[in-house]
Amino acid sequence: MSESILLYIKNMLADLIYLNGVIATELIKVTENTATIRHGEEFLNKTTCLAEHNQINKRVIEILKKYQETSELAGLDSHVLNHKTE
Repeated sequence: MSESILLYIKNMLADLIYLNGVIATELIKVTENTATIRHGEEFLNKTTCLAEHNQINKRVIEILKKYQETSELAGLDSHVLNHKTE
């Protein structure tokens, strides 16, 4: 394969990894919001879910950093890791 095709595929895979990271972190937030609606905020705060979800989100960001420029992740990093349950 030519270098231009390989570069194109590499960039496409990096974009897909980024998009999957966004989907993964937002699905975690949807799960938290659903649990809060169903059981109440007190229930969610009593569980280990928030801490566990935060660890999962951090791991997703770490994986993304392997394949994306740090500057491209700044917005997602701060958005995901500073999300507050309201």
